[in-house]
Amino acid sequence: MDSEQFLEIANQVAKLKMFPYFEIAHAVISCLYIRDDLGPSGHTFSRKHPFACWISSMVNIFASPILANFLLGEPILSAFKSSNQVMLATIVWYLIFYSPFDCIYKVTKFMPCKVILASMKEIVRCKKIHDGVSHASKIYPDGYLIMTIVGTAKGNGASFIKVLERLIRGVWTPNAMEMITPTFPTKASIVASIIFIIDKKTDWISIPHALIYFGVVIFFVYFKLSSMLLGIHDPFIPFENLFSFIFLGGVWDTLTRLLTNGKKGEEPKIEIPRREEMKKKE
Repeated sequence: MDSEQFLEIANQVAKLKMFPYFEIAHAVISCLYIRDDLGPSGHTFSRKHPFACWISSMVNIFASPILANFLLGEPILSAFKSSNQVMLATIVWYLIFYSPFDCIYKVTKFMPCKVILASMKEIVRCKKIHDGVSHASKIYPDGYLIMTIVGTAKGNGASFIKVLERLIRGVWTPNAMEMITPTFPTKASIVASIIFIIDKKTDWISIPHALIYFGVVIFFVYFKLSSMLLGIHDPFIPFENLFSFIFLGGVWDTLTRLLTNGKKGEEPKIEIPRREEMKKKE
């Protein structure tokens, strides 16, 4: 494959329309998350509380525009302005929770099918990040931090409002805040937002925009498949540990422990009796 053909493929990917097929994949994965998060009580909950189940599913599906609109001071309900998208999401929700013999749920949980749907959702994620950065740059041309925040919110909004979405279902989990333990999609969305900002606002990257977009799509799809098939959930962790060790006090904490252990080593008569006492107690 020569460079022209590769560029043509990249252009086609950049021009992909998300509605309806990719939006269906996004809605399916979102509803699967809701049902799996409900656990064994999912079947009972959907029968007893269908309205709460539908609302939480819609909040999860449209989480990205809801959060982005909130951050930019735009009407939150405008996330539901497209009746076609709301109808499509509602149909998907109904089939996942109420299809005869749970056949749709079982089909979408089948691994080959789930891999395809998850890959399509990652393409939607990349599109949302790109659109979020572009939209924020029009409102705040010099607000690079705002562009990054909005791009990240568009890329993984469902994780940021997970607490609210669960609260609709009557579950309060404040420890599930995304800012406390950011997941890989959030970190990847930050990186993708920064790449799109550099491409849009600087001359540091000289390659065509379509290739950059295509590269980000490959990045998301590759690591999603790696997570599902190989168990590689967060490739950023080694770099985070290194950064934390060098810049966030890890070096000094290690030195403190070494010095403390060294001082304890000078008093062996105190340590040995304690260990013997513990053994006797056990």
